[in-house]
Amino acid sequence: MKQVIFAGFLAAALATGSAPALAQTASKPATSLGSVTINHKVMADGQALPTGTYQIRLTSDEPKPAVGQSPESERFVEFVRGGKVVAREVATVMSNADVATIVKGPKPATGGVRVDVLKGNDYVRVWINRGGQNYLIHLPAQA
Repeated sequence: MKQVIFAGFLAAALATGSAPALAQTASKPATSLGSVTINHKVMADGQALPTGTYQIRLTSDEPKPAVGQSPESERFVEFVRGGKVVAREVATVMSNADVATIVKGPKPATGGVRVDVLKGNDYVRVWINRGGQNYLIHLPAQA
């Protein structure tokens, strides 16, 4: 009986177009990872992300892991400007120990942020180091 009621509720929510709002209220509040200034033309969430300073928030949403991948290895982050979510992207989550063996170049200090244009100028990497975890966001360069 509960399944029938839930299915009816879900169908009604989809029909009224309120499913995204329903999904947002069901998830945990986002956690601030800090702010970052993007000075390069990049894409995020499939759209151009204007240059400027953004608050980065870690959501509780996780993309479906690939085969053999840890469920906690990726999380969605939000780019917030003026209190409004401008874009969402996937961040790779790595411990300090793991990042030292995989990622080249100097890492940001604990609590710090680093923005790098990667070799070939195809991607901009936003690297946030918070609480023993590293969040790497790879944004494709705008053509």
